[in-house]
This record gives sequence, structure tokens and C-alpha cells, in this order.
Amino acid sequence: MSIQINDVVGRISYKCDVLFRVIDIREINGSKEAILFGEDIRLIADAPFHDLTPVGSDMRNEWKHRNEELIEQSLKLFSQDIQLLRQKYRYDVTQGYKQTSEFFQMPGKVLHMDGDPNYLKKCMDMYEKIGIPVQGITCDEKEMPQRIGSYIEKFRPDILVITGHDAYSKAKGSMMDLNSYRHSKEFVQTVREARKKIPSLDQLVIFAGACQSHFESLIQAGANFASSPARVNIHALDPVYIVAKICYTPFMERVHVWDALKNTLTGEKGLGGIETRGVLRTGMPYNKFMENES
Repeated sequence: MSIQINDVVGRISYKCDVLFRVIDIREINGSKEAILFGEDIRLIADAPFHDLTPVGSDMRNEWKHRNEELIEQSLKLFSQDIQLLRQKYRYDVTQGYKQTSEFFQMPGKVLHMDGDPNYLKKCMDMYEKIGIPVQGITCDEKEMPQRIGSYIEKFRPDILVITGHDAYSKAKGSMMDLNSYRHSKEFVQTVREARKKIPSLDQLVIFAGACQSHFESLIQAGANFASSPARVNIHALDPVYIVAKICYTPFMERVHVWDALKNTLTGEKGLGGIETRGVLRTGMPYNKFMENES
């Protein structure tokens, strides 16, 4: 079978339920095996060549169209939420009276560390659409625990996203054993290192995890939100929607878990967390010169 690195493939045994890109090929005991990254799902997997089938442009376009529809629907719902929040801000800031000055908003700074540059680019594009200030860094999952401390000191984020690829392997052990996961252990260690720098759940809000990640360990390590309670796959953009909800919730209000999850593409099976304070601050009067300084 002629399958090369960067080819898009599906797994026959899983009825091609996820589209993967081949990122590496290795030979084990005379048999070829491919290392796979999900195209839109934060999943890493390996599969023998005999279980792979190339995915043609027609099927890829169909998947792309379907994925874009889901993203557009989630973005529309989120935008409606933001509009309602802004109306509330306007009323609260002016105490119900006709305002004489425009207010400005500071939604908080995000540091997004991602193990996959393609996923990071998709997330950065969505952050830009939503209007969230973000610093994006591509970092191998295994290096994250050593590098996170210096990044926090350098960028001083209000929200930290730690994600990339992950997967649970039943062959490696039980679902509660961190050693049964591709990168959950590294995500947990990274959260712990971040909490050494900023212990407060309100001063630094953390999202951590990827597909099938060890949710319980991530929350216990200090994450506010994490994946994946039911060990299911999550969409590449799911962290962005949770971050956006926190960014546009005032710092005096709490983000209830369901409110953060309802507009994600995966929902409560793939994502969960704890009640968390928002980070948005509103001020006035608005000065157009602030745009040039931000």
C-alpha cells in the first residue's frame, strides 16, 4: 500500500470515524506501522498499514464542510452569549442610565501551549475572530513541564491552555493509571509546575488535556477545566470556547461549568471542570489611542 508521511487516512477497523494525518512510519517485526495525528480531533494513534485506507479529496471536503458547519454553529451561539453579556455590562456600568461615554473591556491574556502547530494555528485564528489577546507557543508535550515556568514569568497570563495530543491505551493498563496514556502524565506535571508559580485558581485559570486525557488527575493537579471525563475525543477548538467564556465573564462573576461547556463541540463527556471566576474587567471612558497601545 502506498501511504506516505502527511497523507490523510482512515482506520478501516474503526470505519474511518476519524480522519488522521500520517506523521511518522516505522517498521516493527517486518510490519509497517503508521503514527497518526487527528485532523480536527486531538488524538494520537498508531495503526498497522493493513488497517489504513487513503482518504480521497471528496471525502476530505465532505468532512471539512461538516466540521465548518459545527464550528460556525458554536461560534454563532457563543456570539449571542457575548452580545447578551455586553448588554448587561452597559446597564451595570451606567447603572441603568443613558451613558455619556463608551466603556472599554480588558478580557485577560491567554498563553496557549500546544503540542501540534496545525492545531495551534486553528486555535489562534479562532482567538482572533473572537477578539482575545493570546500568545501561542508550539511545544512538544514531553518538554512542557520544564518550559512552563519560564513562559509564565515571561508572558504573565491570566489564562493558561496546555494541550496537544493524547490517547488512552487499554493494552497499557487501567483507565485510572496515568501510565496508560500517551501524554496525560506530561500534562499533569505541567499543571503542577504552573501551580508552583501561581497557586490560586482565580489568579491563573488553567485548561489542560487533549483526547481521552486523564481528567481526574488534571483537576487534582490544579486545572480549572480539563478533558476528558468519559475518555472521549475532543475537538481541536474546544479549549478556545471554554477560554472565551472565561475571558468575557466579569471578574466579579463565576463561570458555572455548564455555561462554559454548552457551546463547545464536544460537551460534558469530553470536557469538565470546576466553578471559576471570570477575568474580564470593564472600564471607562474609552480612548481610541488605547487601541494603538494594546
